[in-house]
Amino acid sequence: MSRTSLLRGIFVTATDTGVGKTHVGTRLVEAMTRQGLRVAVRKPVESGCELQDGELLPADALRLRAAAGAREPLQTICPLRFRHALSPPRAASLTGTRIFLAQLRDAVLTGVNGETESNWLHVEGAGGICSPIAEDGLNADLAAALRLPVVLVVPDRLGGINQALMGLAAAAAWQLRVAAVVLNRLTTDADPDLDNAGELAAHTGHAVFSLGHGPGAGIDALLAHLLQSPDSGE
Repeated sequence: MSRTSLLRGIFVTATDTGVGKTHVGTRLVEAMTRQGLRVAVRKPVESGCELQDGELLPADALRLRAAAGAREPLQTICPLRFRHALSPPRAASLTGTRIFLAQLRDAVLTGVNGETESNWLHVEGAGGICSPIAEDGLNADLAAALRLPVVLVVPDRLGGINQALMGLAAAAAWQLRVAAVVLNRLTTDADPDLDNAGELAAHTGHAVFSLGHGPGAGIDALLAHLLQSPDSGE
């Protein structure tokens, strides 16, 4: 893993699918880019891609690429794409394809510390932390293979504390370093008495950040924490 040891970065995962990994990631990458960082974004596999003009377009990877300044080819950022909105290994199997962890790991490292001259690696998984991402592993296994700390995205809603603590327990079981927990509010009509951040702080020693709907809400504090943290990479 010498190549990842030369580059700081994070693996963005979540407690579930559809809770805002890409939303959080794009805002974070945009903030890093504004500060002059050259971010290598990677979404090595994406399912649920739309077919346009004979090409499968990965919506999440396209957003991440745009946030990073579109410096790298889409094929480098997201080489494996599938049409069925299912777990990557299941979506792959429906096309007669097989995906393995080593393949995803190599895809992430393509171009890193080479021609891209990046100084930050931003990797986004597929689904939740314990969702299958390859035939022989889960998202947690890929984060472990890359030796990257994780940012755990949690829906900021009733039940979010339970999901966050289960996600953190999974990270601990895989011996993953947790760089931050990010509470992402999915709606504007949440109960004003909800205080998931405060309650999580009472149950975990991890840094917890809340992202609202306002521009830049919570992102600056999250970015400062990640850049200062000795755990954001080797």
